[in-house]
Amino acid sequence: MGILSLLGLAPKSGPAANPSDVDTVRRIGDALEKLPPDQARFIGTFALLLARVANADLSITEEETRRMEELVAEHAGLDAAQAALAVEIAKVQHRLFGGTEDYLASRELRKLSTLEDRMRVLDCLFAVSAADDDVSGVEENVIRQIATELGIDHARFIEARRKVSDKRSVMKE
Repeated sequence: MGILSLLGLAPKSGPAANPSDVDTVRRIGDALEKLPPDQARFIGTFALLLARVANADLSITEEETRRMEELVAEHAGLDAAQAALAVEIAKVQHRLFGGTEDYLASRELRKLSTLEDRMRVLDCLFAVSAADDDVSGVEENVIRQIATELGIDHARFIEARRKVSDKRSVMKE
């Protein structure tokens, strides 16, 4: 099974097939390949960490997916189609290789970024978690683990978490 099939982007067989769909996917793929290697790695690791948080409760909602796409577009300078593809690839990658890739992605992002960049990533992780108006305990724990892997101290973690206090399930109960 090819990557396009895994992403649900493979052309449909029969009369319903649309050649422009395949062309669109190819154009997006070409655009992503033209990015500088460090930028492409940053985007990939960033999207993978977002998917890790979204899937912490073993389910990625439509709201979380939309929020991930918005964040990748905004912080990576991609258009909506490129961001959607990057997020879909990250979601599939996380589902297939999550445990193996998780720490490696955090370590790579840490090498590619400044503390200020990592703090913005932490804010984005909380934003994805809060996309469905509920930051669950399991999502919060995964974000805390990622923060540690990124070298973010506890005080900075608390500062970032404070921005979504009204969405924390612990505070609602």
